[in-house]
Amino acid sequence: MSVHRSPFERLRAKFDESEARCGECGYVVEDGGWRVTAAGSRVRYQFVCPTCNAVETRVMRLE
Repeated sequence: MSVHRSPFERLRAKFDESEARCGECGYVVEDGGWRVTAAGSRVRYQFVCPTCNAVETRVMRLE
């Protein structure tokens, strides 16, 4: 059985599969943890380090 996922879900899965290393403290997150929000033509992927609360944000703009 095939499961259809949107391009945004596939990109989030790609972020979750990649090694999530905090740029501030170096902590490596094992289980992904990217949050996705959308507003208008922007899709924001955000990762918050559970150790030091540093935030990494990636924004995709749709045209």
